[in-house]
Amino acid sequence: MSYQMIAERDGETVWIKRVSSLIVVANAKVWASEGWQVEIVDESGKIFEPDDFGSLLSAA
Repeated sequence: MSYQMIAERDGETVWIKRVSSLIVVANAKVWASEGWQVEIVDESGKIFEPDDFGSLLSAA
């Protein structure tokens, strides 16, 4: 399964696609700690907000 991280801040948007949920969650946490609004979307279109990132790791 692949995951896409979407980070937004000050009118700028960054998309990062990864296969590993561990890597995409680690990336998302770093970006969020830098003040970006971050979400992760899985292949089925389900959106994970920062409070839900742990459920991605428990499914891995």
